[in-house]
Amino acid sequence: MKETRFFYTPEINGALPEEEAKHVVRVLRMKEGDQLNLMDGCGKFYLAEITSASNHHCLYKVIQEEQQTRAWQGQIHLAVAPTKLNDRIEWMAEKATEIGWDRVSFLNCQFSERRNLKTERIEKIVVSAVKQSHKAWIPEVDELQTFKEFVQKWGRDAMSEDDNVQRFICHCYEGEKPHLKDVLERGKDAIVMVGPEGDFSVEEVKLALEYGFKPVSLGTSRLRTETAALVAVHLMQITQSC
Repeated sequence: MKETRFFYTPEINGALPEEEAKHVVRVLRMKEGDQLNLMDGCGKFYLAEITSASNHHCLYKVIQEEQQTRAWQGQIHLAVAPTKLNDRIEWMAEKATEIGWDRVSFLNCQFSERRNLKTERIEKIVVSAVKQSHKAWIPEVDELQTFKEFVQKWGRDAMSEDDNVQRFICHCYEGEKPHLKDVLERGKDAIVMVGPEGDFSVEEVKLALEYGFKPVSLGTSRLRTETAALVAVHLMQITQSC
């Protein structure tokens, strides 16, 4: 069975983006009359036919347009502190995209191992994973922000009381913490925060609680940041899957 290959075209304007055009023409050796599967990253797939192909350009006409149905309910939002090694957080972003999420926010925490992050590379990895896993929507990738900025923006005080959003923070301190899988509610937007290898600071946890985030556990094992993040996304995905 021939693999269905998708090409990302955020603007359906009859011409592939240059990078996609080069891949179609130079690598795949596709030519006029061949058919393409396109996605706009906003919920639609397209069947198109190449009308003109050159080294740097590939023109097409849309034959069929198909609106996709979301595979899960609510918004799946992960907030995570980047790992010291880029390849670990990049791997997490790729796998989380394959599983399915809507947004990732990167946190600069008190004990963060990394204070800067090139989100442009993360975005490219996410787009590639979307095409590979045949997702219809491109997840949003936020720039690195401080912990305080994030909780003030996404915490309960920043939204109405009946905003229908579940907010959770994963940490390793003592205290009552239900497992995330036992408190997630189907159909509601969910935000889960995962800290750096050194965990969130006590002050950060207190601030998150003040803004309506509830403490949760991901089990008895001590997980690396990227593993904890992936577990959180998977649990949200299982809960919200249609």
